[in-house]
Amino acid sequence: MQQRVLIVEDEREIARLVELHLRDIDCAVTLAHDGDAGLRLAEGGDFDLIVLDLALPGVDGLEICRRVRAHSSYTPILMLTARSSEIDRVLGLESGADDYLTKPFSVRELVARVKAIFRRVEALQREPEKSDEEEIHSGGLAICPLTRKVHLSGQPIRLTAKEFDLLVQFARNPERVYTRSDLLDLVWGYGHNGYEHTVNSHINRLRSKIETDPAAPRFIQTVWGVGYRFAKAGAEAQAL
Repeated sequence: MQQRVLIVEDEREIARLVELHLRDIDCAVTLAHDGDAGLRLAEGGDFDLIVLDLALPGVDGLEICRRVRAHSSYTPILMLTARSSEIDRVLGLESGADDYLTKPFSVRELVARVKAIFRRVEALQREPEKSDEEEIHSGGLAICPLTRKVHLSGQPIRLTAKEFDLLVQFARNPERVYTRSDLLDLVWGYGHNGYEHTVNSHINRLRSKIETDPAAPRFIQTVWGVGYRFAKAGAEAQAL
Protein backbone atom coordinates (compact mmCIF):
# COMPACT_ATOMS: atom_id res chain seq x y z
CA MET A 1 0.00 0.00 0.00
CA GLN A 2 1.28 3.47 -0.88
CA GLN A 3 2.42 5.77 1.89
CA ARG A 4 0.62 9.12 1.80
CA VAL A 5 2.97 12.08 2.22
CA LEU A 6 2.13 15.76 2.57
CA ILE A 7 4.90 18.17 1.52
CA VAL A 8 4.51 21.72 2.85
CA GLU A 9 7.23 23.78 1.17
CA ASP A 10 7.00 27.27 -0.35
CA GLU A 11 10.09 26.87 -2.56
CA ARG A 12 8.41 25.18 -5.49
CA GLU A 13 11.58 23.73 -7.03
CA ILE A 14 12.47 22.02 -3.75
CA ALA A 15 8.90 20.81 -3.30
CA ARG A 16 8.85 19.37 -6.81
CA LEU A 17 12.23 17.68 -6.35
CA VAL A 18 11.15 16.07 -3.09
CA GLU A 19 7.86 15.01 -4.67
CA LEU A 20 9.59 13.30 -7.61
CA HIS A 21 11.93 11.30 -5.40
CA LEU A 22 9.22 10.25 -2.95
CA ARG A 23 7.06 9.11 -5.86
CA ASP A 24 10.03 7.00 -6.93
CA ILE A 25 9.70 5.05 -3.65
CA ASP A 26 5.96 4.63 -4.30
CA CYS A 27 4.60 7.43 -2.12
CA ALA A 28 1.37 9.23 -2.94
CA VAL A 29 2.29 12.91 -2.57
CA THR A 30 0.17 15.99 -1.86
CA LEU A 31 1.75 19.47 -2.12
CA ALA A 32 1.07 22.71 -0.28
CA HIS A 33 3.08 25.90 -0.87
CA ASP A 34 2.06 28.02 2.11
CA GLY A 35 1.37 27.48 5.79
CA ASP A 36 -2.38 28.10 5.68
CA ALA A 37 -2.98 25.48 2.98
CA GLY A 38 -0.52 23.12 4.67
CA LEU A 39 -2.33 23.39 8.00
CA ARG A 40 -5.74 22.75 6.42
CA LEU A 41 -4.43 19.65 4.66
CA ALA A 42 -2.49 18.41 7.69
CA GLU A 43 -5.50 18.71 9.99
CA GLY A 44 -8.01 17.41 7.47
CA GLY A 45 -6.08 14.64 5.75
CA ASP A 46 -4.93 11.16 6.65
CA PHE A 47 -1.18 11.20 5.97
CA ASP A 48 1.58 8.74 6.85
CA LEU A 49 4.22 11.51 6.89
CA ILE A 50 4.41 15.30 6.69
CA VAL A 51 7.55 16.88 5.20
CA LEU A 52 7.33 20.38 6.65
CA ASP A 53 9.36 23.51 5.94
CA LEU A 54 10.06 25.65 8.99
CA ALA A 55 9.79 29.10 7.36
CA LEU A 56 6.50 29.40 5.45
CA PRO A 57 4.27 32.26 4.34
CA GLY A 58 1.21 32.35 6.56
CA VAL A 59 1.28 29.86 9.43
CA ASP A 60 4.87 28.79 10.07
CA GLY A 61 6.13 25.22 10.32
CA LEU A 62 6.48 25.21 14.10
CA GLU A 63 2.85 26.20 14.59
CA ILE A 64 1.69 23.57 12.09
CA CYS A 65 3.77 20.99 13.94
CA ARG A 66 2.27 21.95 17.30
CA ARG A 67 -1.27 21.89 15.91
CA VAL A 68 -0.76 18.45 14.36
CA ARG A 69 0.70 17.14 17.64
CA ALA A 70 -2.36 18.39 19.53
CA HIS A 71 -4.45 15.75 17.73
CA SER A 72 -4.88 12.29 19.21
CA SER A 73 -3.70 10.51 16.05
CA TYR A 74 0.05 10.45 15.44
CA THR A 75 1.56 11.57 12.13
CA PRO A 76 5.36 11.58 11.75
CA ILE A 77 6.89 14.93 10.79
CA LEU A 78 10.21 15.56 9.01
CA MET A 79 11.15 19.24 9.43
CA LEU A 80 13.10 21.13 6.77
CA THR A 81 14.94 24.30 7.76
CA ALA A 82 17.27 26.79 6.12
CA ARG A 83 18.31 28.08 9.54
CA SER A 84 21.54 26.62 10.84
CA SER A 85 21.42 27.65 14.49
CA GLU A 86 21.01 24.90 17.07
CA ILE A 87 18.18 26.85 18.70
CA ASP A 88 15.99 26.54 15.62
CA ARG A 89 16.75 22.83 15.33
CA VAL A 90 15.86 22.18 18.96
CA LEU A 91 12.67 24.24 18.62
CA GLY A 92 11.64 22.03 15.72
CA LEU A 93 12.20 18.90 17.76
CA GLU A 94 10.54 20.34 20.88
CA SER A 95 7.41 21.07 18.87
CA GLY A 96 7.13 17.36 18.13
CA ALA A 97 9.05 16.86 14.88
CA ASP A 98 10.46 13.35 14.47
CA ASP A 99 13.54 14.47 12.56
CA TYR A 100 14.97 17.45 10.71
CA LEU A 101 17.14 18.28 7.71
CA THR A 102 18.97 21.54 7.15
CA LYS A 103 18.99 23.00 3.65
CA PRO A 104 20.78 22.41 1.38
CA PHE A 105 20.35 18.64 1.80
CA SER A 106 21.01 15.73 -0.50
CA VAL A 107 17.90 14.05 -1.89
CA ARG A 108 19.52 10.69 -1.19
CA GLU A 109 19.72 11.55 2.51
CA LEU A 110 16.15 12.83 2.59
CA VAL A 111 14.89 9.58 1.09
CA ALA A 112 16.94 7.62 3.64
CA ARG A 113 15.37 9.62 6.48
CA VAL A 114 11.87 9.09 5.09
CA LYS A 115 12.43 5.34 4.80
CA ALA A 116 13.79 5.26 8.37
CA ILE A 117 10.66 7.00 9.67
CA PHE A 118 8.42 4.52 7.83
CA ARG A 119 10.40 1.59 9.30
CA ARG A 120 10.02 2.95 12.83
CA VAL A 121 6.29 3.49 12.42
CA GLU A 122 5.87 -0.02 11.02
CA ALA A 123 7.79 -1.46 13.97
CA LEU A 124 5.58 0.44 16.43
CA GLN A 125 2.43 -0.80 14.73
CA ARG A 126 3.44 -4.43 14.99
CA GLU A 127 2.08 -6.40 17.93
CA PRO A 128 4.42 -5.62 20.83
CA GLU A 129 6.28 -8.42 22.54
CA LYS A 130 5.64 -8.90 26.24
CA SER A 131 9.05 -7.41 27.07
CA ASP A 132 8.10 -4.30 25.09
CA GLU A 133 5.00 -3.82 27.25
CA GLU A 134 6.67 -4.08 30.64
CA GLU A 135 7.52 -1.00 32.65
CA ILE A 136 11.21 -0.35 33.24
CA HIS A 137 12.32 0.68 36.73
CA SER A 138 15.77 1.95 37.62
CA GLY A 139 16.93 4.13 40.50
CA GLY A 140 13.66 6.02 40.87
CA LEU A 141 12.95 6.14 37.14
CA ALA A 142 9.74 4.49 35.94
CA ILE A 143 9.39 4.17 32.17
CA CYS A 144 6.21 2.86 30.53
CA PRO A 145 6.76 2.00 26.84
CA LEU A 146 3.04 1.52 26.14
CA THR A 147 1.92 4.94 27.38
CA ARG A 148 5.30 6.58 26.65
CA LYS A 149 5.28 8.15 30.11
CA VAL A 150 8.24 8.65 32.43
CA HIS A 151 8.24 9.36 36.17
CA LEU A 152 11.18 10.20 38.40
CA SER A 153 10.59 9.67 42.11
CA GLY A 154 6.87 9.74 41.36
CA GLN A 155 6.99 13.02 39.44
CA PRO A 156 6.12 13.08 35.70
CA ILE A 157 8.95 13.96 33.32
CA ARG A 158 8.01 15.46 29.97
CA LEU A 159 10.17 14.14 27.13
CA THR A 160 10.10 14.67 23.38
CA ALA A 161 9.53 11.62 21.17
CA LYS A 162 13.24 11.18 20.45
CA GLU A 163 14.28 11.75 24.07
CA PHE A 164 11.86 9.00 25.11
CA ASP A 165 13.10 6.58 22.43
CA LEU A 166 16.69 7.27 23.46
CA LEU A 167 15.95 6.68 27.14
CA VAL A 168 14.16 3.39 26.43
CA GLN A 169 17.05 2.18 24.27
CA PHE A 170 19.45 2.85 27.13
CA ALA A 171 17.25 1.58 29.96
CA ARG A 172 16.49 -1.74 28.26
CA ASN A 173 20.22 -2.40 27.89
CA PRO A 174 21.94 -1.24 31.10
CA GLU A 175 25.75 -1.21 31.04
CA ARG A 176 25.89 -1.64 27.28
CA VAL A 177 28.19 0.98 25.75
CA TYR A 178 26.83 2.72 22.66
CA THR A 179 28.79 4.80 20.19
CA ARG A 180 27.04 7.83 18.71
CA SER A 181 26.76 5.98 15.40
CA ASP A 182 25.10 3.04 17.20
CA LEU A 183 22.49 5.38 18.64
CA LEU A 184 21.86 7.08 15.30
CA ASP A 185 21.22 3.67 13.73
CA LEU A 186 19.05 2.33 16.55
CA VAL A 187 17.04 5.40 17.56
CA TRP A 188 17.01 7.62 14.48
CA GLY A 189 17.28 4.86 11.88
CA TYR A 190 20.30 6.25 10.05
CA GLY A 191 24.01 6.53 10.79
CA HIS A 192 25.42 9.22 8.52
CA ASN A 193 28.73 10.73 9.53
CA GLY A 194 28.48 14.31 10.69
CA TYR A 195 25.24 13.92 12.64
CA GLU A 196 26.79 12.83 15.93
CA HIS A 197 25.96 16.30 17.31
CA THR A 198 22.30 15.23 17.14
CA VAL A 199 23.02 12.49 19.69
CA ASN A 200 25.04 14.82 21.91
CA SER A 201 22.29 17.45 21.89
CA HIS A 202 19.57 14.96 22.82
CA ILE A 203 21.61 13.33 25.57
CA ASN A 204 22.38 16.73 27.09
CA ARG A 205 18.69 17.64 27.07
CA LEU A 206 17.70 14.23 28.44
CA ARG A 207 20.21 14.57 31.27
CA SER A 208 18.85 18.01 32.12
CA LYS A 209 15.45 16.40 32.71
CA ILE A 210 16.30 13.16 34.54
CA GLU A 211 19.59 13.84 36.33
CA THR A 212 19.81 15.62 39.67
CA ASP A 213 23.23 16.91 38.59
CA PRO A 214 23.68 16.70 34.79
CA ALA A 215 27.41 17.39 35.25
CA ALA A 216 27.71 14.18 37.31
CA PRO A 217 25.04 11.91 35.78
CA ARG A 218 23.99 8.73 37.56
CA PHE A 219 21.83 7.33 34.75
CA ILE A 220 23.36 8.18 31.35
CA GLN A 221 27.12 8.11 31.75
CA THR A 222 29.84 9.11 29.32
CA VAL A 223 32.42 6.47 28.37
CA TRP A 224 35.22 8.76 27.27
CA GLY A 225 36.49 8.14 23.76
CA VAL A 226 33.69 5.66 23.02
CA GLY A 227 30.16 6.87 23.75
CA TYR A 228 27.54 6.40 26.45
CA ARG A 229 26.02 3.79 28.72
CA PHE A 230 23.06 3.52 31.10
CA ALA A 231 24.16 2.64 34.64
CA LYS A 232 22.46 -0.21 36.48
CA ALA A 233 20.31 0.79 39.41
CA GLY A 234 22.52 1.23 42.43
CA ALA A 235 25.71 1.44 40.39
CA GLU A 236 28.11 4.21 41.33
CA ALA A 237 27.66 7.18 38.98
CA GLN A 238 31.01 7.92 37.42
CA ALA A 239 32.27 8.17 33.88
CA LEU A 240 34.91 5.76 32.68
